[in-house]
Amino acid sequence: LSDNSPDEALVDDFPIIDKKAVEQLTEGLISHYLPDLQRSKLALKELTQNQEVLLETVQQEISKFKECSSILDINMLFSEAKHYHNKLVNIRKEMLMLHEKTSKLKRRALKLQQKRQKGELEREQRREKELEREKQLTAKPAKRT
Repeated sequence: LSDNSPDEALVDDFPIIDKKAVEQLTEGLISHYLPDLQRSKLALKELTQNQEVLLETVQQEISKFKECSSILDINMLFSEAKHYHNKLVNIRKEMLMLHEKTSKLKRRALKLQQKRQKGELEREQRREKELEREKQLTAKPAKRT
C-alpha cells in the first residue's frame, strides 16, 4: 500500500503540462470572467449604496411617523384640555348662578325678617296702647276732698 492520497494518484495520471500553457490558460480564464466579475462588483457596490440610501430614507419616514404619533398625543392632550376647560366654564357659570340665587335669598330673608320685626313692633305698640286705654277706662277711686 502506498501512503499517497487519491488526488496524488490522479496527478500522476496527467501528463506534465507546460507552465507557460498553465499561465496562458489562467490569464485567458481570468480575462474571460474578470470583466463580468468587475461589473458584478460595481453592481453590488451600487446596490449596497442604494440599500443604504433606502435604509436611511426608511428611518427618516419612521421618525416622521413617530412625530405624527407625538402630534396625535399632543392633539389628544389639547382635546382633553378643551374638555376640562369647558367643564370649568360650566362650573363657573353654575357657581355664579348659585351666588345670584343665594344673594336673592339673603335679600328676601332680610326683607322677611324686617317685615316680621316691623309686625312684632306694631303688635307690641298696639298692645301697649290697648293696655294704656284699659288703664284709662278702669274706674279710678275718687279722691276725697
